[in-house]
Amino acid sequence: MEMSQIRYALAAAGTLNFTKAASDCNVSQPALTRAIKALEDELGAQIFHREGRSVHVSEFGKSILPHLRQIMDQAGVTRTLAENYRLLNKAPVRLGVLSTVGHVRLARFLAAFEATYEGVELTVSEAPLAELQDLLEADEIDLAILNPAGAKADAYRLSPLYEERYVVILPPDHRLREKNAIGLADLSGESYVDRLACEMREMVMKVCAVEGVELYARFRSEREDWVQAMVSAGIGFAFAPEYSVFVPGVIQRPLVAPSVTRSIALASIPGRPYSPATQALVRSAAGFAWPG
Repeated sequence: MEMSQIRYALAAAGTLNFTKAASDCNVSQPALTRAIKALEDELGAQIFHREGRSVHVSEFGKSILPHLRQIMDQAGVTRTLAENYRLLNKAPVRLGVLSTVGHVRLARFLAAFEATYEGVELTVSEAPLAELQDLLEADEIDLAILNPAGAKADAYRLSPLYEERYVVILPPDHRLREKNAIGLADLSGESYVDRLACEMREMVMKVCAVEGVELYARFRSEREDWVQAMVSAGIGFAFAPEYSVFVPGVIQRPLVAPSVTRSIALASIPGRPYSPATQALVRSAAGFAWPG
């Protein structure tokens, strides 16, 4: 039983005219007739009764045609799945990630995505917020994981992923290590490690100025690993998103009075179509069990 035979039989059943069915299938009428005859011989019964130029569906044909349609439908689904898989593998997903986003939990999501879509090539670019937005708008990345509060949020299609608190990270022997939570007033005059890449840095600095909190920056860096390493080495404390802390040994305490939180979202350009692979990543991100 060949798919072409089934297609010809279904076309003939729809038109009840072999000539018209042959034209619709882009084959000659004798070729269509031979194919249907071969199918009937294989099935052992006639699908059609031919009376001169008239064609009628037989009782057997009425019973078998729904099954033939189902075979064609399943074949179409299979072709679609195969085409989607081919397209998934055709172009990599270009993902941009805000440099302050914690990589441990993000890596768990990307590992789960790659396990589900083994053939998809994924490239990840890490950048500060302004550069990340430029890459997204220039179509040099397909998606960006960022904090929409610091971005031009109205310019993007946003899918929220998770929220996280800001914490105070302390050296292991810091005098505030015994506190369960730390307010800004507790930190006034303390040695400070400044996270220059933090998209919420200016907001935190303004709050400190309003509250009269004096911070002495003994070290400044745009790199998260250097900031946390210097805290661990005892240079001073730092503010950090709770899911971005990865250096062993530093102490985390919630920042209170005031508390500060941020949202992390998946961003793309409205109206820009997704490739099948990009669409797969968007769906996977929406269904992933993110922290918090």
